[in-house]
Amino acid sequence: MVCEKDPLVQKVCELYEQISSLESLKPSKDVNMLFTQLVVTCMPPSPIDVTKLCKRIQEIRSKLIRLCGEAEGLLESHFSAILGSYENPLDHLNIFPYYCNYLKLSQLEFNIFSKHCSNVPSKVAFVGSGPLPLTSIVLASFHLTTTSFHNYDIDPSANSEALQLVSSDPDLSERMFFHTTDIMEVTNALKDYDVVFLAALVGMDKDAKVQVIDHLAKFMAPGALLMLRSAHGARAFLYPVVDPCDLRGFEVLSIFHPTDEVINSVVIARKFPMTKHSVEHPLGPTKLPNKFFDIEMFNPLNHVNLMEELDIEEQLS
Repeated sequence: MVCEKDPLVQKVCELYEQISSLESLKPSKDVNMLFTQLVVTCMPPSPIDVTKLCKRIQEIRSKLIRLCGEAEGLLESHFSAILGSYENPLDHLNIFPYYCNYLKLSQLEFNIFSKHCSNVPSKVAFVGSGPLPLTSIVLASFHLTTTSFHNYDIDPSANSEALQLVSSDPDLSERMFFHTTDIMEVTNALKDYDVVFLAALVGMDKDAKVQVIDHLAKFMAPGALLMLRSAHGARAFLYPVVDPCDLRGFEVLSIFHPTDEVINSVVIARKFPMTKHSVEHPLGPTKLPNKFFDIEMFNPLNHVNLMEELDIEEQLS
């Protein structure tokens, strides 16, 4: 069992105590300093397996993920409001302190997506887009320049702020759509999308995440792609982990674990074609590739190094 004696775990617990005692998680000097320390602590590659944490640390991890999610939402809302005050908000995206990370993550996701899809998607859904939908904006601006993006968020104020960012842009205002709804209430409309992106903080515990994935498996079009964000090693103190066994109804195509400042791992899966078996057993076992290999992906923004991923079938055994 990995528990309190591990120096990394001790540091994370220390930061959790400080973060949880803050009066507010809105952007401030103290909030920014503590979360920066947390990210710096968790970012280096680590062999830690969060499933082997003792119960007390598991509970702290769950609470910490929720605190990170709340702080991230407040940070995005803060900067979305600032950006919305400009005449052309999209010209000033670089004021957001993590904009470069989104550029790198979107490039990474586009490269991965391109390996498994030969056609440019006509319609893409992003679930959990938030007040600052940078992934949709970056993909629409630089990579999928003819694709329509349908952004789903349960929070009407988040969608209102997000809409303000693109409404003055003659291109994106015609290709970016915002839907205020719980994705669990969206059914047949999901069949319209060639690709569905699921934000890291949609479903902040395992049961909620699996419930959303099962819903997508039920209603997405056969053959459509699902792009998810996960976490690996100590980064799993910051974001929920998506395991291959969680993706019932999907064929897992690839899992990539960045080792640079891009925090999220990227998972891509394909909805199983509808067969007699899949109708009778719609959430059957996930088909897995035998082996994932070392990959180095070059792009004009950054050289992204990716860790070797062990045989996933071994992870499931």
